[in-house]
Amino acid sequence: MEALLVSTGVVTLAEIGDKTQLLAFLLAARFKKPVPIILGILVATLFNHGIAGALGAWITSVISPEIMRWVLGLSFIAMAVWTLIPDEIEEEETRIAKRFGVFGATLVTFFLAEMGDKTQVATVAMAAHYATPVMVVIGTTLGMLIADVPAVFIGDKLASRIPMKPVHITAAAIFALLGVMTLLGAGKELGF
Repeated sequence: MEALLVSTGVVTLAEIGDKTQLLAFLLAARFKKPVPIILGILVATLFNHGIAGALGAWITSVISPEIMRWVLGLSFIAMAVWTLIPDEIEEEETRIAKRFGVFGATLVTFFLAEMGDKTQVATVAMAAHYATPVMVVIGTTLGMLIADVPAVFIGDKLASRIPMKPVHITAAAIFALLGVMTLLGAGKELGF
């Protein structure tokens, strides 16, 4: 249950102000069709984070627990730093929307935007840390939906009112705490 709750919370915070949330704002403003946008976000996230969760599970099977502890601890700390760097949406990611319907555009652009994104990397790290990739993927997907579904409904009206700096600092602090705890040996019962 901890894997689900931590994954949900961390990704929700990390996603606020992230380029995929900005993409949700943009798609909502452009298409004004929330249901296919939300379904596209859900499917893209499940697929993307499913791959990341499987990668995290595989990593734990090929790396020794001692090395894994250092890799995960340092990865979480790197995620903390990365979270403090604001994202910008790339115009190329939004051009895809012109070729597909609303659902297809959302699916493709969200999947591509999440490739190598901090929430995908966090999913890999948390799946490896908790050794319960399914719970982590469910949690990270819930986190994405908690952050992005309101963005779909309120468009860019609220974007300028959310204080991004405190949100990013809180998310970074959680990642840093996870990193330090991992480096200090938290999770030894899991083999790290």
